[in-house]
Amino acid sequence: MEDRQPPPERELSHAGSVVDKAIEYMSGQDISELAIASALLGGAIGLLTRALPDNVVVQILRNAIESIESGEMKSVAEKDQPH
Repeated sequence: MEDRQPPPERELSHAGSVVDKAIEYMSGQDISELAIASALLGGAIGLLTRALPDNVVVQILRNAIESIESGEMKSVAEKDQPH
């Protein structure tokens, strides 16, 4: 995959919907959240390494780490939780 442009919003939304359905399905199969998340993360990193240079993947991972350390990811996760 040589096209390094960000995916169109519609394509990204569709991919997100498919992932959400896969998570829902796996949860229904009594697969633990940790196993689901680990499998999705491993698959995503594998896909990124096939599509992007290693230094770009490392920067994406650094950005993710910074988001976790700053608490940004926790606040996003809390917004997604039903009240």
